[in-house]
Amino acid sequence: MKWKWLGLWWYHFVLLRITIEGQTRYSIPEEVKRGSVVGNLAKDLGLGLSDILDRKLRVASEAGEQYFSVDAGKGELVVNDRIDREALCGQSTSCILPLQVVIEDPLQLHRIEVEIRDINDNSPNFLSNEISLYIAESAAVGTRFPLESAGDPDVGSNSLKSYTLSKNDCFSLKIKEIEGGKAAPELFLEKTLDREKTSVHKILLTALDGGNPVRSGTTQITITVLDINDNFPVFEKNLYKISLGEKSLKGIVIIKPRATDADEGSNGEVEFSFAPRTPPSVLSAFDIHLLTGEITLKGDLDYETVKSYDIDVIAKDKGSPQMEGHCRVQVDVTDFNDNAPEIVFTSQPKPVREDAPSGTVVALISAKDLDSGDNGKVTLHLAKGPPFNLKPSFSNNYALVTSGTLDRESASEYNIEITATDSGTPQLSSTKTIHVSITDVNDNPPSFSQSSYNVYLKENGLPGSILYSVSASDLDSGENAKISYSILDSKVQDVSVSSYVYINSDNGSIYSMHSFDYEKLKVFQIQVQAKDQGSPSLSSNATVHVFILDQNDNTPAVIYPSSAALGSLSHQRMPRSAKAGHLVTKVTAVDADSGHNAWISYRLAEATDASLFTVNQYTGEVRTKRAVYEQDDSSQRLLIEIKDDGQPVQSATATVSILLEDGLHEPILDLRHKMSEPSKKTGRITLYLILSLASVSVLSLVTFLILAVKCIRGSRSSGSCCMRRSDCDDYKNPNRNLQIQLNTDGPIKYVEVLGGDMISQSQSFRSCMSPMSEYSDFTLIKPSSTTDFKEVISVLDASLPDSTWTFESQQVSSKNSSYSVHTFVYWLASG
Repeated sequence: MKWKWLGLWWYHFVLLRITIEGQTRYSIPEEVKRGSVVGNLAKDLGLGLSDILDRKLRVASEAGEQYFSVDAGKGELVVNDRIDREALCGQSTSCILPLQVVIEDPLQLHRIEVEIRDINDNSPNFLSNEISLYIAESAAVGTRFPLESAGDPDVGSNSLKSYTLSKNDCFSLKIKEIEGGKAAPELFLEKTLDREKTSVHKILLTALDGGNPVRSGTTQITITVLDINDNFPVFEKNLYKISLGEKSLKGIVIIKPRATDADEGSNGEVEFSFAPRTPPSVLSAFDIHLLTGEITLKGDLDYETVKSYDIDVIAKDKGSPQMEGHCRVQVDVTDFNDNAPEIVFTSQPKPVREDAPSGTVVALISAKDLDSGDNGKVTLHLAKGPPFNLKPSFSNNYALVTSGTLDRESASEYNIEITATDSGTPQLSSTKTIHVSITDVNDNPPSFSQSSYNVYLKENGLPGSILYSVSASDLDSGENAKISYSILDSKVQDVSVSSYVYINSDNGSIYSMHSFDYEKLKVFQIQVQAKDQGSPSLSSNATVHVFILDQNDNTPAVIYPSSAALGSLSHQRMPRSAKAGHLVTKVTAVDADSGHNAWISYRLAEATDASLFTVNQYTGEVRTKRAVYEQDDSSQRLLIEIKDDGQPVQSATATVSILLEDGLHEPILDLRHKMSEPSKKTGRITLYLILSLASVSVLSLVTFLILAVKCIRGSRSSGSCCMRRSDCDDYKNPNRNLQIQLNTDGPIKYVEVLGGDMISQSQSFRSCMSPMSEYSDFTLIKPSSTTDFKEVISVLDASLPDSTWTFESQQVSSKNSSYSVHTFVYWLASG
């Protein structure tokens, strides 16, 4: 019943909690049941119950065995396993289990101590159940005989307290105090022994502890009374003390205790041995010589395992009965710096964001050294380089923190080498490497390979064909580096650019939505945006300039004679008196294309008499090659082929019928005559021409001034605004109507120069000036199609009333007219 009551009392025991030097201490008895509450850990640390799970609170024991755990629902520290104080702390009066409480997010470390109190769970016990003594009957009254001491693993009041001896006639019990506060029982001879009366005495020796209830152990002492050898060996000292280094060599003699016996002969011969209760740790480390008593070292000493040895030595004589003497040898082991310091991760390092502020805790680290004194003092330091520092905490605990700016794009991970060094002689050290990963933050926008792209696209391409592929890269990783492409909305000829092209959002390939026509659209730009998938997402833009390249897809159109353009014959009259070189007529054609595709040449394909007429290759003028002969037919038919300079060649034909008549005036002379006669009609034409020339002159001057100002500004902003003279021949025609127009299309600047002959041809050129150009030039690259010829036709109608004029095309082009405009542009550039 007492044991049952004791168990219930311990189960309901109110735990004592105290705080020493900022550390929390609890006190519990040993052998408490599993699940017993040690204390409210969450309350004592100032934590809420939710923090236990959210911040991942855990308890780690420095002793290695996990005797405790945390009840996450109540925040209480509970017993996790059976606790045997004697197994943990042996005979130490104080038994403290240090615990580390690790709290993550953010990282914190608390140290608590649990004191394990002793309970009286062990009875005193003797090594053997019987002690045999041989005492000569001549032993003097008052002689003391050492007895075997009992052992009790308990400490304090529960440890061994006293001995009792059963009732007998000759002996009593004496207690002798030895060093360390221990009690050694001795058998005290009260009166002289008489072997003839009693040869054997049996006495019961009982050892009692101080617990409640009291526990005891017994052994029987059997005393055999001998008739001889009445002196026992005596040691010079009862206690021998020596110090021995833990790195001492095996085989050395550490001490030689001396014992003498007053008897003679075999009764005085002494043999040495260890006491029967000598622990295995002593027997494995030391040996004693039987005859000399020399104690030698035969095993390894380890200060960290055993710091001191108590050796009981017995000296026995060879008498009969044998007499023996006792002494104790105390060997204190001195420490040698033979243990390198150890680095322990209290908390494993976690990945760190690259935007983490300086001082962010990465991991918790502790250091320990099994040596003592200066040999056990440990310091930690980091290798130079990585942006991390060690911040000391308490009792060899450190926090690894960031000490600078992190950039994953420069270094995505660090292998941090930590070195622990003790203060011993010689110094010992150890290293450990911590791997720290840097997690990405979306701090880099996508970057295009170019800020702008120039794409040259032939007209009449197939819808859905790829125009260009832009590419952007992102220095970030994962989702932060995934790029999607899109086209920013803008207008091209008042239509959204998305109706012209679309882009593959994954690879940046730009495709056409339909076929492009150079004659309708010559240049446009696309704003492409690259955006990553980070949060927040970052983006950058690039401009794609699309230049439509002209293809020879237009056939030359005949505008004079107009009847030829309609597919019927054009009738012209010529006097038979005409001389060689006489201008019969002029065929004029235009081509809606530009550049070489619009250069037109004329050729006489068929003729009634090929020797009579010739056609100028560039102007289309039909002239006589010789004088008209009497035998020449009156009706001449000419088939004139008009070809452009493109690939493939496009061509058209015009048929001219010429009637040779006698006494007919030359129409050109009549035209000049009529123009020279004062009339209202010619006066109006002359006035109109004067006004046109004056307007063109003023426009040319204003344009030149504008270009000059833009060139000056452009040169300051690293732009380009110059003009280059193009290749040309020496052909010049002063009869020009010029129009110069400065246009702006986003970042693309271009000038349209419109020019034409009063009678023959007109030409429109466009020049683009890009602010991204590497050269300062003014290049005529594309012809335009914005010339009105109605007024020219009205002049021809007034001068040649017998001819029919019809306006067939808005674009007129020829090789000669391009020469003239090139010459004009050069004049404009050179001033």
